[in-house]
Amino acid sequence: MSDSPPSSKVSPPRFAGVLGGGLRLTWSFVKRRPWSFALAVSGAVLFVSAIVASAVVVGRITDVLIIPVLQDGESIDATFWQAIGLILGVAVWKSAGITLRRAAAGWLQYGTRSDARKRLIHHQLRLDLAWYDRRSTGDLLSVSEVDTNQGTFVLAPLPYATGSFFLLIGTVALVAAMDPILGLIIFVGLVVIVGIDIHGAFRTFQPFVGVQDERGVVGDIAHESIDGALTVKALGRGEEETERFAVSARRLRDKIIAVNSVWVGYRAVVESLPSVLTVALLVIGVVRLASGAVTAGDLVTVAYLLSLMMMPISLLGFVIWEMAHSLAAWRRVQEVLDADDLVEHGDTVATAPGTGGSVASTHVSFGYSEGESVLADVDLTIPGGKTVAVVGPTGSGKSTLVLLLARLWDPVSGSITLDGRDLRDFAPAELAGEVALVSQESFLFDDTIEGNITLGLDIPREDVIEAARLAGAERFIEELEYGYDTRIGERGTSLSGGQRQRVALARALVRRPRVLVLDDATSAVDPSVEMEILRGLRRSDLPSTVVIVAYRRSSIALADAVVLIEDGRVVAEGTHDELMESIPRYVRILSAYEDDAAVHEVDGGHR
Repeated sequence: MSDSPPSSKVSPPRFAGVLGGGLRLTWSFVKRRPWSFALAVSGAVLFVSAIVASAVVVGRITDVLIIPVLQDGESIDATFWQAIGLILGVAVWKSAGITLRRAAAGWLQYGTRSDARKRLIHHQLRLDLAWYDRRSTGDLLSVSEVDTNQGTFVLAPLPYATGSFFLLIGTVALVAAMDPILGLIIFVGLVVIVGIDIHGAFRTFQPFVGVQDERGVVGDIAHESIDGALTVKALGRGEEETERFAVSARRLRDKIIAVNSVWVGYRAVVESLPSVLTVALLVIGVVRLASGAVTAGDLVTVAYLLSLMMMPISLLGFVIWEMAHSLAAWRRVQEVLDADDLVEHGDTVATAPGTGGSVASTHVSFGYSEGESVLADVDLTIPGGKTVAVVGPTGSGKSTLVLLLARLWDPVSGSITLDGRDLRDFAPAELAGEVALVSQESFLFDDTIEGNITLGLDIPREDVIEAARLAGAERFIEELEYGYDTRIGERGTSLSGGQRQRVALARALVRRPRVLVLDDATSAVDPSVEMEILRGLRRSDLPSTVVIVAYRRSSIALADAVVLIEDGRVVAEGTHDELMESIPRYVRILSAYEDDAAVHEVDGGHR
């Protein structure tokens, strides 16, 4: 367990790299949902054009209504009601723009976020198990939740900022048309403000990368603490685990404060500049008014525009900052999406159920890491429809072998075939239609019993019941309050270990696999129940070849053949009786199994 964040793979960027990377990231999002972006920008343009129109209307009302009434004493006539109509029309115009922009921007942001998470899950499920061994669950959860949130956060204000950009262009053009000098002042002021925002975003990019990395560490520690709650409580390590989490949480707090301190400093400067710009424009505008270069209405229009531009200017700067922060977060997402440890597939399709499949391995060698040897030159043939027990001492490679048979890993060298077809040639998901693996650690979902057995497949209830009967689960399921409709909680927490194993076995059996692989899949049930389950499998019409990693002598004796593995090699094959008579090591291993089982019985037995 590590309490420090992983070293970031992000090299310090160049100044232009942050802005360019943020723009490219934003554009990649927009390309995926162009219509929602176009609608949101259309709403924003409606809104900002209404702002410009309102400034023109106010200036025009000043010249043709307010000044004549106040200075010349003219009476209020139809012009007043025309002015009211114009103001109301602009208000409706602005409201329509706000509604369209907000609705489409939400569609853009949350749709993109959902797309990103689906891409992440889809890609991760195509990667091999070696990749998962190198990544922590908590960090991957942080990528899927925190980093996708932050990575797509820029999309919420983006349409408004795009409209604001057009507003700023329109403002500069409008003011320049009234008076080139005032237009030049506004242009220079906007360039200075945007330049400061870009520089601030660059300054906080690398620190924000550290923030996102630390968030991953916090998520990892939280996941470990919750997932290992039983161990933490049993060993009385609650305070130590709390402190371990607190240390990382404090590091995250300090990094966020450091980033925000820089952000606040820059924003304090940037947010004061529009006011300075407004004062400068008014002072110079009065001088220009006195010289006759502009009218009073023109000056009111400029002042009104500047007052309305405060929010768009701030928002434009906010988007620049968010592009940099989204880029920092998205690089962690992209790191997962760029992972190329993909499981290669062919185009072989599954054979319809009906007969047990013949399995063969040829010169198979395997190690979980480079230079490691778990299996070495394994040659093995399992005839279709037979039951074969795999036996060997702890660490001999039994579980590794059955994982290869289900193609959860691929051999480093050699090949494994099913009816002469290399497992690597099967199309995606096709092999799962022929081979079913049930491991000792049975993972169940927070769903009903039936939902855990079918896993979303449309399987008749009578087939579910038959699979549960073969798995020895029918009796305890019927005793539950809601039977097959009983929800069993996360990881099947409301069931015992033996019950979970039997539900997992039923999940495999209901698919009527041609090859059923049991990796100590009944270790948590009583020996008599295990015998009943295995005998039931042999008597049933299930069209399966059964490969079982077994430890109990009575269960092993039920197999048609036994394969003895030691040090990653097949050292003996034959029936149980043949190996008992000719292989002393086999006898010693079974005796060791029984001694170990007796110790467990004394310590409390099986659930």
